[in-house]
Amino acid sequence: MGFLTIYQDNYTDSTVISNRFIDDYMQSANDAQLKIYLYLIRMMSARLGTSISDIADKFNYTEKDVLRALKYWEKKHLLTLDCDEHKNITGIHLLDSNAGADMLSITAGAETAALATYDKPNYSADELRAFKADENAARLLFVAEQYLKKPLSAGDVRTIFFIMDRLGFSEDLTDYLLQYCVDRGKRDFRYIEKVAISWAEHGITTPKQAAALAGKYDRSFYEIMRALGKNTTPTDTEASYIERWQKTYGFETDVILDACERTVLATDSHRFEYAESILKRWYSIGVHHKNDIKALDADHRRTKIGRRQAPANKFNQFAQNNYDFDALEQEILSN
Repeated sequence: MGFLTIYQDNYTDSTVISNRFIDDYMQSANDAQLKIYLYLIRMMSARLGTSISDIADKFNYTEKDVLRALKYWEKKHLLTLDCDEHKNITGIHLLDSNAGADMLSITAGAETAALATYDKPNYSADELRAFKADENAARLLFVAEQYLKKPLSAGDVRTIFFIMDRLGFSEDLTDYLLQYCVDRGKRDFRYIEKVAISWAEHGITTPKQAAALAGKYDRSFYEIMRALGKNTTPTDTEASYIERWQKTYGFETDVILDACERTVLATDSHRFEYAESILKRWYSIGVHHKNDIKALDADHRRTKIGRRQAPANKFNQFAQNNYDFDALEQEILSN
């Protein structure tokens, strides 16, 4: 990933944040958005080079996390993003939060690599015809039909074109991608596209790298991912959650899967955060095995029954601290 050169006309050795930013913008921004914005200002002040991938590595985010933060600040009119015809970011302009003037800028240097946002273009019929007429593409499309045991639809062809054109996959890597998915019983192009994007986010450019990534995590990682409704290779953030559950908390897979099952029944979003809250609580109160969870559930049920049956008086008008997943969900979704 190429570097972004950060500069301003009047260089200073300090980082200045306006009072309006503190008063009007900090409260509504999340941790990642604040870190990334302040880091951009810091790098600009020091005239240091950086890149999207470097920012992601520094804060242990994915590049997609960084892009989301940039788009958030763009909506808040604190920066604007310059993109080329392929929607790759070529420049970022930081705007003055007081006056909205284009005072600060982060621009792509001459050697900056394009940064894909992985939005599938609406390819024209002519573009698709030209792709299918290419000798290498035609050979790959034929091979794809053999792997998938079906003729390719126009949508299927569009997805393969996107993978090679926008994600930059070579013919060999695309061939390996198709084999990888089919070997796992996945012939749906929505799944194939998700895997391709995941590989692109991990910087995969060769079949050897793809094979190494697939072997990076043991079977339990993918079992946990599936239990949370995910069918792709874990992102760095997702993997860090699973590693914490296994190594820091010391839970066996069956305990983690129990938390995942409760998570899926409770919410359709923020599932890793929700499961983390469950497992963190279990860890804090000394849960080690599934039998501990059963005992905890039984105690919770008894407490709820007792609370419903107890007469109201000045000693029991207040809710007690219990093992309450309903409250847990509200807490997570409100963050």
